[in-house]
Parts: sequence; structure tokens; C-alpha cells
Amino acid sequence: MVRKRPAHLARSSRTRLVRQVIGLGIGLVVLVAGVVVAVRHDDGKPAAHAVAGSSSSAPTTAASTPASASGPPGTADATQTFTISAVGDTMLGKDGTGPPNPATYFSSVESDLRGDAQIVFGNLEGTLSDVSGSKCDADPSDCFAFQVPPRFAHYLAGAGFTVLNTANNHSHDFGEAGFEQTVDAIHGAGMVETGRHGQVMVVNAGSIRVAFVGFAPYRETASMLDLPAARALVHQARQQSDVVVAYMHAGAEGTDAQHVTGQEETYVGEDRGNAQEFAHLAIDEGASLVLGSGPHVLRGVEFYKGHLIAYSLGNFAGYSNFNTSGVQSNSAILHVTLNGAGEYLGGRIIPIALTAKNQPMPGGSAVSMMARLSQEDFGSAAPHFAGDGAITPP
Repeated sequence: MVRKRPAHLARSSRTRLVRQVIGLGIGLVVLVAGVVVAVRHDDGKPAAHAVAGSSSSAPTTAASTPASASGPPGTADATQTFTISAVGDTMLGKDGTGPPNPATYFSSVESDLRGDAQIVFGNLEGTLSDVSGSKCDADPSDCFAFQVPPRFAHYLAGAGFTVLNTANNHSHDFGEAGFEQTVDAIHGAGMVETGRHGQVMVVNAGSIRVAFVGFAPYRETASMLDLPAARALVHQARQQSDVVVAYMHAGAEGTDAQHVTGQEETYVGEDRGNAQEFAHLAIDEGASLVLGSGPHVLRGVEFYKGHLIAYSLGNFAGYSNFNTSGVQSNSAILHVTLNGAGEYLGGRIIPIALTAKNQPMPGGSAVSMMARLSQEDFGSAAPHFAGDGAITPP
């Protein structure tokens, strides 16, 4: 799939201030000594705060789920645990059009998606906006711009999502205005996002502070191509949390892109990064789990220094956005349980099959496919996959 990146639009200081004050959640907003604070009400929606004075171009952001962490970052221990559920590229339509019944679009997989997870993560492959002027207007040939109305954010939240990544090549399909609207829609539905320049998103899973940092090979996002900056951001996240989860939108695309090469990958002349090098860097700097998507196919799983790396969870939903022929019809839900020290306690792949309309349904060959790819690409560093999808470290 050929995708053209949008031209970068400079963000004004007024736009930054508006997003800090308005876009960071629903609640009581107080401005004190340069700190914007949004206080969570008892409706279960996350609180968020943006700390002024960050050296990055976007605020460092933290959000909490109803349970509150205790003690300073880095003090959670091995007796405290949490589970994260994660999927790959997720969207509910394009050209402003989604499924006829979006509220029930995930019904067949909702119980598997939620499971017993405190955090449900996905890559939002597109915009939740209604602005005009897409990146494809100048040359619509072989160009894809994904957009559904902002209200569709509530359908994603209703399915169980709590954290969405925006570091990808479709987050700015409708320019900065479309991106700003997307962020506001995510927060308005009670979810949080990660993936902006310099952004660390911290959520509380019970008493454990979990930091999310999202990366992609694009200038509009936290860049995985700028390795020193990426290293610094992961390090910053580790200082502000007990556990760090890093996401990467990395690698070539298509049916022939299922293997992790360990080299710099390109697609239609575009540098898509070295996924393995980046994942190892993130763990070396303090990440406990690395999640990936972008190739639109499943890839293998590697254990590096005791930590799980899922190189691509493929597509999860698209409503006719993605090709579902051959291996591209296979998707997966990944459940991982970690303790407060970031140690891997267990995981499982739940196989998902995509219909012709990109709707996720139970089934498919994800377990056997990912087991084979893991062995072929990582050998002794590949985990063992049980028949039910359980993942055991090597």
C-alpha cells in the first residue's frame, strides 16, 4: 500500500497551549505555576497533566486509571502485577465512512480484547476528524487518507481500548487540524494517546505506573530514525514510571515483509527503520515490552534480555482499508502480564481472522504462523508457543 506523508505544518504556540489545556481530558482544569492539571471525576475517565518546562516540542503527559499508584516511580516490586492487551493497526473506516453498526463492530472479539487486562492498547491508523483537505488532494492517485468522524472514538473506547498510539504514517492524513481533532476525540472518549514528539504517557495499572512511548519513522511523530533522541525519550520514560512499554511503527509492508531482517528496511523508497536495532535499543534503555505494527502482516516474537518484543501484530480492524488476501487475513491479540519490576510473567497470542471488510473475528493461523516466523528469524531467542497461544520464554 503506497502512502504519501503529509507536509509538515508548524504548530503555533497558541495551538500548543490550547491542546495542553483542552485536549488533555474531560474534567476540572486548573492552571497553577505553569502546570496544567485536569482532575478526574468519578466517572472512570482518566486524569491527565502536562508538566511545563519540558525540553521537548510536546508536553510530557501522564494519565491515571481509577486505581492510583503509590510511592515514587520505580518503587513497584515483583509482588505487584498487571496485564496489557495489545493489537496492531486499527481504524473504523475511510473517507468519513465507517461500518453500518460501528457500536457492534468489535462484538465478536471484545471479550478477547479486554480479557483481564488493565490496559488495552492499539495503533490508531488514521484520524478521528471531520476537517477537509487531506494529503491526497493534490494527487489522489495511489494515495490513502483515513478518516472517520470524531464520535467514532467512543466506539473504540466501548470496545475496551484505553491507550492509542498516533505515531504512524496516517495520523496526519488531514494535516495538523485533523490530528488535533483526533487527539481531542481520544481524550473526550476517556482514552489517552502516545506518539507525539517528546511525549511520555503514563497510566496507572493499579499501583504500577506504566509509561508508553510511541515511535515511527516520520518527522510528525517521535522518530525512531533519530536514535539518540529515541534513547533519551525511553530513558526519560523510565525515570517517570515503574514499567516502560515502547511501540514502533516499523518495517516494510506486504506479504513478503513478514521477516525481521535486522537491517534498515524500506518501502517505496521510504526509510522504515531497523526494527530489531530499535527494539533492542529501547530495552537497553529501560523498556520492559516492545510492541510493533506497520508491515500489515504478522511478524515473529523475540526475547531480548528477558523482555518480549512483538515485531508486528499486523492489522486488527480497518473496514475495507486493508488488503486481507493470503497471510494478510491473519491478525492477533497479544496479552502480556508483567510485574512492577518489568519482568515477564506470561503471555498469550489469541488468533484473529479478518473478514473481507477487515472486521476482526475469532480464528485464523496466528499462533502457528508467529511460532514459525519466530524460530526462523530468532532461533534460540524465539519463545515457545503452546497450542493455545501461551508464550514461554526460551
